[in-house]
Amino acid sequence: MISAPPPSPALPSNVDEHVLWRSVFAAYPDSLLLVDQTGRIVFANPSAAVMLGYSPEELLTLNVDDLVPDSIRPRHASFRSSYAQAPRPRPMGTQMDLVAKRKDGSEVRVEIALSPLQGMGQPFVIAAIRDIGTYPRVKQALQRARYSEHLAQMGRRAVNERDPWVLLEHVPVLAATALEVDVARVFLLESNRLEFRVASGVGMLPGEAIGTRIANRAGTPHGFALAQVGPVVVNEYASEQRFVTPTGYIEVGLASSLTVPISDRGRAIGLLFVGAGVAQRFGDDEVRFLEALSSLLATSLQRAQTEEALKHAQRMESVGQLTGGIAHDFNNLLTVIQGNLQVLEELPMFAQDSHGLQLINAAARATRRGAELTSKLLAFSRRQVLQQIQVDVAALLHSLADMLRRTLDQRIRIEVDTSHFCPPVLADPSQLESALLNIAINARDAMPDGGTLRFQCMASCTPPTAPEILELSDTLFVSISISDTGTGMSEEIKKRAFEPFFTTKEAGRGTGLGLSTVYGFVKQSKGAISVDSALGMGTTVTLYLPQPWGAQVVEEEAGKAGGVVPRGLRVLLVEDDSEVRKVVNMFLTTLGCEVSTAFSGEEALLSLLPHVPLEFDLLLTDIALGAGMRGTQLATQAQQRFPTLAIVLMSGYSSELLDAEHGFSHEPPRGPGWAQPGPGGAHEWELLRKPYTRTELAQAIARATTGTAHRH
Repeated sequence: MISAPPPSPALPSNVDEHVLWRSVFAAYPDSLLLVDQTGRIVFANPSAAVMLGYSPEELLTLNVDDLVPDSIRPRHASFRSSYAQAPRPRPMGTQMDLVAKRKDGSEVRVEIALSPLQGMGQPFVIAAIRDIGTYPRVKQALQRARYSEHLAQMGRRAVNERDPWVLLEHVPVLAATALEVDVARVFLLESNRLEFRVASGVGMLPGEAIGTRIANRAGTPHGFALAQVGPVVVNEYASEQRFVTPTGYIEVGLASSLTVPISDRGRAIGLLFVGAGVAQRFGDDEVRFLEALSSLLATSLQRAQTEEALKHAQRMESVGQLTGGIAHDFNNLLTVIQGNLQVLEELPMFAQDSHGLQLINAAARATRRGAELTSKLLAFSRRQVLQQIQVDVAALLHSLADMLRRTLDQRIRIEVDTSHFCPPVLADPSQLESALLNIAINARDAMPDGGTLRFQCMASCTPPTAPEILELSDTLFVSISISDTGTGMSEEIKKRAFEPFFTTKEAGRGTGLGLSTVYGFVKQSKGAISVDSALGMGTTVTLYLPQPWGAQVVEEEAGKAGGVVPRGLRVLLVEDDSEVRKVVNMFLTTLGCEVSTAFSGEEALLSLLPHVPLEFDLLLTDIALGAGMRGTQLATQAQQRFPTLAIVLMSGYSSELLDAEHGFSHEPPRGPGWAQPGPGGAHEWELLRKPYTRTELAQAIARATTGTAHRH
């Protein structure tokens, strides 16, 4: 045992120094161990027993090596032996972190100072041990380091993991582990923003099991947190006054919580929540950690959504190219069939043959239905010819609603809200009406027992930012919303809503081209479209169409059906399809034209040599001319050589597509349905959509040769 030091004259005579020094040893706040030269513990103060998890009596049965982790025990014995050869006061661990092993096997980071005791008959060493985790600043630094390590772990996982649902399940586990709490949840807002869905979590919360939907209402913890935009700390639920605390929280022992928003491009899409069983658990460090974790999760979700949107856009583009190509080729076939049927109808042999005329008319009707189908395919692939003018949306909606009231189920109530400022849009009025009608029919089918169909329009600066909406320019838009109170769509159906040929209707009740044509029309009109729907919650489809630009949009002229083809008009016909070339040649001949033909642009240019006098009044060319020169390139060179030459282009492609592909000017069109050459061009070109009748061909030629701008 320790002998008392020599008497001190400063001590009162009635104080036992031996008792005093033992009391000091016992009261010292750091852990003190007295160790002999073999490493046996011969004395330990209560602080050492508390820190190491032993009783004071148990410590006296141990060797100091027993308090060292197994992995470094051999090195420790070697160090102790070398220290015994030259004992001196010194700190340990200047070159490495020191760790002590508790009775339960856990480890604690420590600082150790050694002091030899001489003159005691045998060498002893006092080891002063301090748990550095008890230092407030060190404890805070260790805590921050632990938070940073967990965030780094999440960052590495977010980079490598492509499935957002795996990350969603991992985040609450990581949050609970890092913050050492029992409850963590990820709440995601449903698309209607009226409900939260518990996406993932750990721990038990009454009524908030995984997959549960919770109303987003003011006065509830989650509704309040969402409204605050920033982090919300609840120090003690028992005294919380800002919202009503669910009784279940108190019953399961939840005392405090921290909630931070999960945001996508500045818009809250959910909440990250952690709860603890002790009050005042969460401070600034915890807030910063959870905000960083939320930001990582939001970035991962945003990346997954962007990748999915890109894949979807690429899929749609691929299908669009395929359907557009099929429609274009099919239009050529329809042109041949329709043209020959028209010639047959006019033959004298059928003049008195009513049965033969019936067969011809039936075949002609079939070709028109085929043309309607290809028109829908071209609409989806954004290759139809749009006839854009300034459209009064409010008047169009009221007119459409009146028609629907007479034709739809009387149990469906139709409402039109144009109370907000609703400017005109730049669109093809017939295509816009068809798009709205397609959506209304889908809404009707979703309300077999009746409901409410509501149209609404208002000015909108830009479409909302969402994964399914592409980035657009600063153009001003008009939003047109069509809402129903029907059955709604699941997430899986909503993702495929715009795919061509996809339908949920029974066989024979739909082609699956309704919403896909709406999608194509809106995108080709330089607009956007969004769908907001949930099962049992109805559906809202919103179209965003551009407002007219500054230039005055040319309105549809009177006398559309008028126009006479001058007799003897000299026409250069360029068409690579021999059957189509024969039909068009026949049409032109019966119209009194003098026709020369060419199967390619290169061949046509040989007839338009600049040093030879112009032999033609009109160039009538298809746009797609096989592998060689495009019809638009031919038209550009022809007009450069002969500025007075009238030009008509034939195709199912739109003027907008031609501009994009061939570098034409992007000034506002002077007449919808016209393609305009680039700088230096003296005239605009008439576009004629295939398949067409002889009358439609005559009207296009008349407009081109007289120079009158007209929609077609």
